[in-house]
Amino acid sequence: MQKDELIQLHTFLYQIRSQLEQICEHNGCDHSSYEELAITPYQIHKSKREHKLAVFTLSKDIAVILSDNNKDPGLEKIANRLDQIASRFLTEKEKSDHPS
Repeated sequence: MQKDELIQLHTFLYQIRSQLEQICEHNGCDHSSYEELAITPYQIHKSKREHKLAVFTLSKDIAVILSDNNKDPGLEKIANRLDQIASRFLTEKEKSDHPS
C-alpha cells in the first residue's frame, strides 16, 4: 500500500472511531493508546510506519468499541489480534515508552 493510500485509510478509520464514540457517548471507553501515538491523519510528514501503527491501533479501538456494545467475543479476539499486529510496528523506544 502506498503512503497516500495509507493516510486515506487512517483518515477514514479516524472518522469512524469519532462517530462511534459520539454514538456510544464514550461509555467509559479508554482509547489512550491511539492518543499516545501523537499522530493524526493530517500529519502527512510522518513516516509510513507511523501511519501503519496508527491504522492498526485505530482498528483495534473500533473493534473494542463494537465489542463493548455488542458483547461479541469474536470482536474481542479481533481487537486482541489487531493489538498484536500494531505492536509489531512499534520501535524499541516506543515499546519502552508505551507498554501495552
